[in-house]
Parts: sequence; C-alpha cells; structure tokens
Amino acid sequence: MVGISACLKENGRGGWHHTVGEKYVQAAIRAVGALPVLIPAIGPEFDDTTGLLPALDRLLDALDGVLLTGSPSNVEPHHYGKESRDGTLHDAARDATTLPLIRHTIARGVPLFAICRGLQEVNVALGGSLHQHVHEVDGRRDHRSPKSPDMDVNYAPAHDIDIVEGGMLHRLLGERRVKVNSLHGQGVDMLSPRAKIEAICCEDGQVEALSIPDAQAFALALQWHPEYKALENPISMKLFDAFAAACRTRMVERAGSLLRAAE
Repeated sequence: MVGISACLKENGRGGWHHTVGEKYVQAAIRAVGALPVLIPAIGPEFDDTTGLLPALDRLLDALDGVLLTGSPSNVEPHHYGKESRDGTLHDAARDATTLPLIRHTIARGVPLFAICRGLQEVNVALGGSLHQHVHEVDGRRDHRSPKSPDMDVNYAPAHDIDIVEGGMLHRLLGERRVKVNSLHGQGVDMLSPRAKIEAICCEDGQVEALSIPDAQAFALALQWHPEYKALENPISMKLFDAFAAACRTRMVERAGSLLRAAE
C-alpha cells in the first residue's frame, strides 16, 4: 500500500476537491504494483494540538511507501522565511499536510519517492529553500513546460542531467547522463542540510534530484516527472522498480512485526 499526496483545489462551483492526477495513481498501480491510498490535504489543523500527528504515525505504520506528487501549486515561501511573489499559486492545506508527512515518513523508515513539487517539499520540510522563479535567476534556463494541449509535447524530454558519480541515482540507473522532461517553475535554492544532490541540469546546474542519506529507508526526490508513461520509459521503470523493491521490503517487515505482536 502506497500513500499518495493530494492537492486541495477549488472546483469552480464554490466547493473544494482533494485531487490526485491519474498518472500518479496509475504509476503506483502499474509501475510499483501497489494499492494507492490517497492522503487528503487536511490543512493547518494537521498539528500536535488536535492529535492528528499521532494519527499520521498510525497511517504511516500501515503504509509500505509514500509517493509525493507534482502540482501547479507551490510551497508557500513563509515555510522557508521568504515572502510570496504576487500571482503565485499556493495550496496551504497541502503544505500543512505534506511537510510534517515528509518528516514523519523519513523518521519512521517508510520509503519515500518525491516528484516535482514533492522534491521541493522535501527540501523545504528538511530546512532548505526554493527559487520562486528559476527562469529569473541569472544563468538559469526556463524549466517550465511549453503549455501545449498535447501532453506528449509538455512531457517530452527537455534537457540532459548530470548524475553524481557513485551516488544513489547513479547506482540505480547505471548512467552518468540521461535526458529528462521539465515542467517546473520553482526549484531548489539552498539545499537542505540533510539532503545530498544526486543530479543537476547540464545546462545551468539547477538541482534535478536529491536523496536523504540519513534516512533509514529509500528516500529519493526528482524534479522531473518519471510517472508520465512510466511503463514506456526504461529510466523511469528503473526508478519505480527501486521504489517498489523498498516498498516490498517494508511490507515484509510490517508483516513480521504484526506476527510477532500476535504471538
């Protein structure tokens, strides 16, 4: 069972929906072989005073992995000590859910795979900061997608990344350079002190992947989108296979703990 982070979005009729893109659900089912469990963006009530954090721990104890999704929204800058730029789309409820979720997932040894906004959340949750507009940073390319009505155009390979030799990503892929898609406006500025860079954009040095070396279990975050047509992409499948293996290990460990508790 893999928990998938949801966004909170207005439905245009005065109501709100907790949403997860179909491509993430399908990737969890088909690329990981998991039962997806959607984690709603509960909101700022998600704190110690209401007793929800112990409930979050109970949820994590029942999961074999956590998948953090991408989103058009961005982490609110007050979480890393900055002010938001006008016109930036935020999702305070998601922030209030995913930031503690990340810290508790890592602390409880649950495998974590983070994609796009998910990478940015991991960096912020563990003490890092973000560029709010990467394309405005001197020397950086525009990492945003073309905004085409054709999704294959938006998710097409956009640039090469340099993979750190001997790192986690290098071990998983067996390659030092691969081409990835690019659909993000924000990106890592100050790296979390707990994170290790696994890959950067060849053209401008922007962080494209990071890991958490002190995590007990698999913990990898990517700035690109491996979930899009994952089954057709050998690089994506190597990544999802590694996450799936970590989730299966976690499942076996959980089953052993339950059996020991029943004795």
